[in-house]
Amino acid sequence: MDLSNLKPAKGSVKNKKRIGRGQGSGRGGTSTKGHKGAQSRSGYKRKIGFEGGQMPLFRRVPKFGFKNINRIEYRGVNIETLQKLAETKNIDTIDQAVLIENGLASKNDLIKILGRGELKAKLNVSAHAFTKSARKAIEDQGGTATKI
Repeated sequence: MDLSNLKPAKGSVKNKKRIGRGQGSGRGGTSTKGHKGAQSRSGYKRKIGFEGGQMPLFRRVPKFGFKNINRIEYRGVNIETLQKLAETKNIDTIDQAVLIENGLASKNDLIKILGRGELKAKLNVSAHAFTKSARKAIEDQGGTATKI
């Protein structure tokens, strides 16, 4: 046996139905599309969400809530993460560049330091925002929390 005599299993490959090839083919005339109407025309595309005339889901379900256009989205970093960073990398100053370098933020992120975990190291942290508990934890250890 070699590649030159391989064949698909018997009955697994079928010829596609060729429509619109004359009356003798059995699929001529309207070419299986019925008579008139949008679906029989060339270039017909069904609207997104169209359910055959039934009221579509996006119109059946009520609208709720709103998007606050003034919302400021921050990338949260907990002080337990800062503690781990200080232990493993021996860093005492943490700023945006250090967080980007270690994969905790990307260059366009606004960074907010959150208060989960315990901080034992004295750190100088600069970020865009701090929670009260995070600021307190940093300053209790003798570090500084600087807002950018």
